[in-house]
Amino acid sequence: MLAATELGRQVEGRWLWRGLSFDLAAGDCVGLVAPSGAGKTLLLRSLVWLDPLQQGEVWFEGRSLTDWALPDYRTQVMYLSQRPAVIEGSVADNLQQPFTLAQHRHRRYQAERILSWLDALGRGPDFLRLKSTQLSGGELQLLALLRALQLDPKILLLDEPTASLDPATTAQVEALLGQWLQMSPRAVMVTSHDPSQIDRFTHRKLVLEAIPHG
Repeated sequence: MLAATELGRQVEGRWLWRGLSFDLAAGDCVGLVAPSGAGKTLLLRSLVWLDPLQQGEVWFEGRSLTDWALPDYRTQVMYLSQRPAVIEGSVADNLQQPFTLAQHRHRRYQAERILSWLDALGRGPDFLRLKSTQLSGGELQLLALLRALQLDPKILLLDEPTASLDPATTAQVEALLGQWLQMSPRAVMVTSHDPSQIDRFTHRKLVLEAIPHG
């Protein structure tokens, strides 16, 4: 589904990673593992062209990323940051907002689907009425996940998606993502501050080795 060849990223004259190649196949759930400061977030951002690469190329469904219109590409390969951006208003307002964008105007908001996912995450309909400005860090992460899932991307790039969640909700998120992966060709790459989550949830690891200075 997605392939990266000979990627390299340099910061202040130092290579964080170089010659990095990997692929994501349908059904893959890959844990991105690296020491702090090794550029995990930069790699995820680079895969959706939010951060530049100094070397290498990314391919999606057999086409180079340079051959894709970025808005179209980003409807299919989505990056979820550690600190999701939201608009003012309710959770429901934030979930409905993507459907006002040109890329998603052919789709419609499906409340029943959202309610089903909320139930799987141990939340009721009242969650939809909460104000975005009053959400906890964990609630923001749930909002961001639901906002992405409803758009049916093919690949999710998740940067610490459960860092602010309690263990019970983390398990529910993992179960929901596991079910999502089984529906049509889909793949996930995820980072986590918790090594046990990587061992438990992912199928294999992509390890970024620190490159020595000099």
